[in-house]
Amino acid sequence: MEAPAAATRHILFLNWRDTRNPEGGGSEVYVERIAGELVRRGHQATLLCATHAAGPAEEVTADGVRVLRRGGRHTVYLRAALAYLAGALRLGPLSRRHGGRPDLIVDVGNGLPFLSALYARRPVIALVHHVHREQWPVVLGRWLAKFGWWVESWLAPRVYRRCQYVTVSAATRNELATLGIDPARVAIVHNGTPDMTVGVVPRSAQPSLVVLGRLVPHKQVEVALRTVAALVGELPGLTLAVAGQGWWEPQLRQVAEDLGVTERVRFTGFVTDAEKRELLAAAWVALTPSLKEGWGLTIVEAGAVGTPTVAFRGAGGVEEALVDGETGLLADDVDDFTAKVRLLLTDEAYRSAMGTAARAHAARFTWPVSGEKFVALVTRAANAPALAPAEPVAASYLVP
Repeated sequence: MEAPAAATRHILFLNWRDTRNPEGGGSEVYVERIAGELVRRGHQATLLCATHAAGPAEEVTADGVRVLRRGGRHTVYLRAALAYLAGALRLGPLSRRHGGRPDLIVDVGNGLPFLSALYARRPVIALVHHVHREQWPVVLGRWLAKFGWWVESWLAPRVYRRCQYVTVSAATRNELATLGIDPARVAIVHNGTPDMTVGVVPRSAQPSLVVLGRLVPHKQVEVALRTVAALVGELPGLTLAVAGQGWWEPQLRQVAEDLGVTERVRFTGFVTDAEKRELLAAAWVALTPSLKEGWGLTIVEAGAVGTPTVAFRGAGGVEEALVDGETGLLADDVDDFTAKVRLLLTDEAYRSAMGTAARAHAARFTWPVSGEKFVALVTRAANAPALAPAEPVAASYLVP
């Protein structure tokens, strides 16, 4: 552990999920790695998230981050507010000076934020991975989607109008600006690249693809399945590994059956970090057909083992995680996606050169560097004058 910071603080992260949650993803990895970097620098970090069967009510991670699981998928937001107001978080010795409350809150908005700036008399940093404009209609019905988008695009910018923002890419900072959030208040702290050290893992003998992530509609894994169906006639040995789990898996299996590629597609379910590294290292090309990503963690993970990625142009932070034409290729539509995959699968020299460039690009992003940047944000926010909670939003505005 590194030497303690000059001013040791307790930071509370509010996030709907954690990495042990079966539905956890890149956002959760980011939060816990950043929290771990704060601990390494002498701070205390607590994560409050929703309960689930894969984790106990309380635990401490290997990085020293305390995890509290309270409430369910929808009630975690209310439980967080009640626990804070009651001073019932039992956050440890540093928080006793504040009646059981933290020095600073990092409020993670995955579409729906915790709105902690309404009730917390502490500095709040609003962490936004990406804007969910396109996802709301895909994930929810018409009216719930409208409500979700209203919260994200209208209510949240007003609740956090006094707060420092942080995001993971310039693309998201630009999108936040369209919601009226001054880019000067939005810091960028990129994801680090996880340790992707892997033993000798040869590339598969036959052309192979891999898509890694949660199996939910907006990840658009169907595009990967249709790519296999379109190319299998030209590349008879082509296979696809779909690594991850999620409630959309039955629908994806049905799509594979309808396309006649069931024998070409392997659904791996949950994979360990070691299994993930091996899958990415063995594949010829990685696919990220997601509608939107704040960063594109799987892109740099694939790059770290020399595997180029094909993704969609305009899908948020993927345009920074991937350097088009150098570390992978960006497609304009589904047909172009298939064409870009075909190009990489059939041109070994081009694919190999991209893999080498992808490995170098991924090495630029490290968690220690990201941790240093985040510590600077925490220090600046914690040293700001004490804030009263944001004024309540007028009742007449509480309907979209």
